[in-house]
Amino acid sequence: MNVIEENRRESISTQLFSSANEASLIVAQEIVELIKKNEQKGKKTILGLATGSTPIGVYKELIRFHKKDGISFSSLITFNLDEYYPISHKHPESYYCFMREQLFDHIDVPEEQINIPDGSVDRSKVFEYCKNYENKISELGGLDLQILGIGRTGHIGFNEPGSTVDSRTRLVHLDSLTKKDAARDFLGEENVPRYAITMGIGTILDARKIILLAWGQAKSSVLAGAIEHKPSDSLPASLLQGHSNVQIYADLSAAGELTRIKHPWLVKLMEWNPATIRAAVTWLSQKVQKPVLKLLDEDYSECGLSDLLTQDGPSYDLNIKIFNEVQHTLTGWPGGKPESPDEYRPERATPHPKRALILAPEPLDDVIGMGGTMHRLVDQGHEVTVAYLTSGNLAVPDTDACKAAELIIDLAKQCENGETAESRFAQRSWDELQSKDDFAIDTDNIRRLKGLIRRGEGKMACEVCGLSADRVRFLNLPFYEKGKYRQFMLNNCDIELVVGLLEELRPHQLYITGAQAEPSTVQAVCFDATKRALDNLADADWLKECYLWLYRGSSQEWGIHEIDMAVPLSPTELGNKVQGIYQHQTQRSQAAISDKRTRDIWRQAEDCDRRLGAAYDQLGLAEYEAIEGFKRWCTRA
Repeated sequence: MNVIEENRRESISTQLFSSANEASLIVAQEIVELIKKNEQKGKKTILGLATGSTPIGVYKELIRFHKKDGISFSSLITFNLDEYYPISHKHPESYYCFMREQLFDHIDVPEEQINIPDGSVDRSKVFEYCKNYENKISELGGLDLQILGIGRTGHIGFNEPGSTVDSRTRLVHLDSLTKKDAARDFLGEENVPRYAITMGIGTILDARKIILLAWGQAKSSVLAGAIEHKPSDSLPASLLQGHSNVQIYADLSAAGELTRIKHPWLVKLMEWNPATIRAAVTWLSQKVQKPVLKLLDEDYSECGLSDLLTQDGPSYDLNIKIFNEVQHTLTGWPGGKPESPDEYRPERATPHPKRALILAPEPLDDVIGMGGTMHRLVDQGHEVTVAYLTSGNLAVPDTDACKAAELIIDLAKQCENGETAESRFAQRSWDELQSKDDFAIDTDNIRRLKGLIRRGEGKMACEVCGLSADRVRFLNLPFYEKGKYRQFMLNNCDIELVVGLLEELRPHQLYITGAQAEPSTVQAVCFDATKRALDNLADADWLKECYLWLYRGSSQEWGIHEIDMAVPLSPTELGNKVQGIYQHQTQRSQAAISDKRTRDIWRQAEDCDRRLGAAYDQLGLAEYEAIEGFKRWCTRA
């Protein structure tokens, strides 16, 4: 690996991209070139493949190469990393089905050259089966290239923490966090298989080349650990450091915790600008555990910031400058304070009241990210509208749908009118739920019922946060209603619906989320739809006067240096937000996990807001119970 100044802390060659799509194309091109090169030598290409959402973009590009450019994959032999256990090939969430849907049904790899671990092997024969899978790879000369993703535990394949560098293909027990991440696909964590068959780390390291892909902020911490920390069994991806030919491709969100991105002054000479200066000074304050105004020249020098002092010092002046910048992000008036000067406030005083539009990918995203701010905007007289871009029905377990249908049916029996259109709908839904095979695709009736459940929860949550139900909109974007997780496809109709809403309301403030989410998630797809809609409206006069604010997602936290508006919450306001989140009862079973590392979703949101409040306090600003942070988004392509 060629080491340059800024990546000298990185033990694995890592290339960064502005988007996952850009990186996916390059990986697909490399696979195609490898196949062509081997074909010229009269050889087949032995390719190791990964599942999950990360490699989907690569598979889409391979399909495009086949259908549009006529590339044949007939000389390709594939081995998949893993499969849940026990699980049938027919199970819609099996990796066998995943690979069929995402790749193999669309290209010309011969059936006999496709190898995917069998999750239905009799338990008494699993050891022998794994040994044979391993032997088959060896007999073919080993893997030419292995494609990997990385899980939030740092797992590669299903090699969870504790896996050793010499581990081979075997049956493993899934980590609880891995099961949590799969809970949505299986409609509840309790339905996720407890085990999996996976290639071992030793098997992966035998490949002649390894490419690891990482997208989205949720992977940033574990990716940085794998690249910059010493190899450890507790972080399986870090064991890739022992391979001589590993390449990591990551988008900027996934790379956010790398030193060269987060603390670049530690690895290279800086050309300082206002953003990096603020990041460095707030970092220094947290590192030496002193308020900003108490930082000394020695603190800067001892922590590698001497050149910053030379350019913008002395420390006394620099401290005051940064303290004021951070202080000016704080506001109790997220819609702007009327009849007050704007110079030191993140939002304009006029017009008042403002039209504020909060776009939420699914019901719950809004209250998690900005439930307290929503309440503040309403209390201060602004015209607030919450628009849920999708119904959220995919995230409702069947058990909750059954309860709702039973309630309607029982209520009809208690009423003098007897059977109604509503009760007939509930009865049809109930019957379809009872006859539905496990994990079968929901019928239209069931999806409608589940959508109504989420609609009710969303309205109740908004009312707890001070917003009346008549200010809540549901767009039900078609990409979601016609799709399923990891297989969403935006179309013009989706964009037109968002454009229509924006043109109708013409907001002065637009709150959105999903900018740093993994590309295949609902949040990322909705952000893309919103961005495209804004692109279509780029010449609109009203948009030129609209402030775009990014609010955090459920697994996202802003650093203080990233925040342009910070809205403090009192203990009462924070408690009110928690009650708003609590209205989404169907989602508590999806998000809850017994693992001590994570907590119920309302606790996670509460803790995140408290941590941000404590961080501002540590810098020497006022002590607040909690804070919701926002980034100003100024880019309109």
